[in-house]
Amino acid sequence: MSERKVLNKYYPPDFDPSKIPKLKLPKDRQYVVRLMAPFNMRCKTCGEYIYKGKKFNARKETVQNELYLGLPIFRFYIKCTRCLAEITFKTDPESTDYAMEHGATRNFQAEKLIEEEEKKVQQEREEEELNNPMKVLENRTRDSKLEMEVLENLQELKELNQRQAQVDFEGMLDQYKEMERRQRERDQEEDERETKEMLERALVKRLRDSDSEEETEDAKDQSRKHTADKPTDILTTDRDTGPQGSSSVGVKKQKVESWERSVGGLGGKGALGSLVVRKKPADSACKPAAVAPRQAADTQTDIYYLINQNGSGCISGYQELLLLFL
Repeated sequence: MSERKVLNKYYPPDFDPSKIPKLKLPKDRQYVVRLMAPFNMRCKTCGEYIYKGKKFNARKETVQNELYLGLPIFRFYIKCTRCLAEITFKTDPESTDYAMEHGATRNFQAEKLIEEEEKKVQQEREEEELNNPMKVLENRTRDSKLEMEVLENLQELKELNQRQAQVDFEGMLDQYKEMERRQRERDQEEDERETKEMLERALVKRLRDSDSEEETEDAKDQSRKHTADKPTDILTTDRDTGPQGSSSVGVKKQKVESWERSVGGLGGKGALGSLVVRKKPADSACKPAAVAPRQAADTQTDIYYLINQNGSGCISGYQELLLLFL
């Protein structure tokens, strides 16, 4: 099996390329190509519109006996999408465009025709001026005269509009300048006000931050003072404590007063009399000894008397509470 992608093929020593038969194809042969419509056209048979860019399977051939500067001209055959009528057009190298031949009419060609006509007139005029100097002078005179007429007509139209409208253009310009000046001043004032507000907000924020820092420091100092005091100082502090820290003494006095208002003072007999309750011998686990009748001199001696009379050494909950008060 021979190699498929070989680059160097074998030629026998007696190979003669002139003996290879050549195909004789006609010069006007046609090829099938895929193309798009080069312009908008309308079919003459059914009136169907064929838009630019529509794709066709066209037949292409070389036009015989037609050349432009040695360039060949090609003709294309397409069919209408509705009635299948044949439409032909060919290339136009002179204008770098396509020329419609048969079967349809080109749309939107009026502007192109006008431009072509103007170009032809301009070319004819230039050719005449090259050969005839008097024609150049006549054309210049005619152009200047036409230009003067156009300027006069324009001036008349301006005067007519001014009489009808009665508009003061100078006043309008002055008013416009005044409006611009006011707008600039207003913008400048707004910018100054915004900058001032921003500075004020920054200052207020700074003051608030400093106040909050001071408050946090005060709160920390107060918490340190409260933690330095014992929780039972409120129970053991008298009203007259002496000159040891005016702030701590005042706080303790306030706590003692609030405790006395809610529970009662420690020196009153009525309050302690209601708190002290003797247990019955049947209910208590420790049987106390017989309590000798005595007259209570004061509240503290009564409490110590009750505790000392308990022979077994048992202390009830009420007695613990009274010891805490003492």
